[in-house]
Amino acid sequence: MTLEVLTPGLASTFQDLGRHGHQQWGVPVGGPMDEVSHRLANALLGNAPDAPVLEITLLGPTLYCHGRCHLALTGADLGASLNGQPWPPSQTRTLREGDQVSFGRRRSGARAYLAVAGGFRLEQVLGSRATNLRTGFGGWHGRRLQKGDLLPLMGSFANPPRLLIPDSLAHVIGAAPLRLLPGRDWTAFTDAAQAALRESLFTVTPQSDRMGYRLQGPALQLTAPLECLSEAVAFGTVQVPPDGQPIVLMAERQTTGGYPCIAQVAHVDLPRLAQYVPGDVLAFTFIDLVEAQRLDLARERLLAALERNVSVA
Repeated sequence: MTLEVLTPGLASTFQDLGRHGHQQWGVPVGGPMDEVSHRLANALLGNAPDAPVLEITLLGPTLYCHGRCHLALTGADLGASLNGQPWPPSQTRTLREGDQVSFGRRRSGARAYLAVAGGFRLEQVLGSRATNLRTGFGGWHGRRLQKGDLLPLMGSFANPPRLLIPDSLAHVIGAAPLRLLPGRDWTAFTDAAQAALRESLFTVTPQSDRMGYRLQGPALQLTAPLECLSEAVAFGTVQVPPDGQPIVLMAERQTTGGYPCIAQVAHVDLPRLAQYVPGDVLAFTFIDLVEAQRLDLARERLLAALERNVSVA
C-alpha cells in the first residue's frame, strides 16, 4: 500500500513529536509546528501520539492511493477534497485503489496534518522520523515531497475510533491575543519596549519559516547595550536582535541563541501561532506562570483522553 505523489504542493514534510535528547550535539528537536493538530490526526485513527504525520503548508499535494487505507485530516483548512468532494478538517476518510486526495484554495490557517491508520513506513534517525530540512535527514529522504514519490504505509484496517473533537482543541486558529510570559531578559528592556509588546500589533514577515517567525512592529529597545552568552532556547522564545524587531523561535529552532530574550509564548498558544501566515497581524497579552501551567495542563488532559479513544465533547 502506497500513496503516490502526483503533485508535491509547496512544502510537505513528515513530522513526529520531535528528535529529543540530542540538543547537546546541536541537533534541533524539530517536530510539528502545530502539535495539537498532529496529535489529533493520530487520535482520530487510534495511532500512537508520536506516529509520523504529513505536515502540509499552505498549498497541499495531490496524492493517488494504491491499495486501501484510512486517513485523517486536521489543522488548517487548505481546501482538501477526496475525488473532488470536500473534505473538512477534523474528519477521517477511507481511500480505495485509484482514489485521489487534493488541495485547493486555502480558507484558513497555514498547516494541515494528514495521518494514515497504522502510520507511514519511515526509517528512524536519532530516534525520530521527523524531517530536518537544513541537515537533510529524517522523514522522507530528508526533504520535502517530490512528484513521483511513493510513500509506503504501515497499514491498518481496524475501524478508526469514533471521536468528537471539542472546539477548544479543533479551533486553534483565531485572532485572540497570544499569551506571553516575561523572558529571562525582560528587565533589560525599556518601559516603552515592554509597553509596546503588550499594546502594539506586530506583522508576520515573509522571512518567517519553521525555524522562526520574524515580526515587524515597534522596535524593542534595551535600556543599555547587553552582551549575552549563548543560552538554551525553546519553542516560543521571543528573541530581539539589534534592529529591535522580535523573532519568535519555532519548531525547527536552533539549540542555543545569543540575542536577548524578552518573552516566551505560552505553550498552550504555540499551535495557534503555527497557523499564522506572512502578512497576518499578531497581538500579545501577558499571563503568569501559574496560569500558563494551568492552561497547558487542561489541554493536555483533553488530548490524553482523546488518545485513549474517549470522547470528551
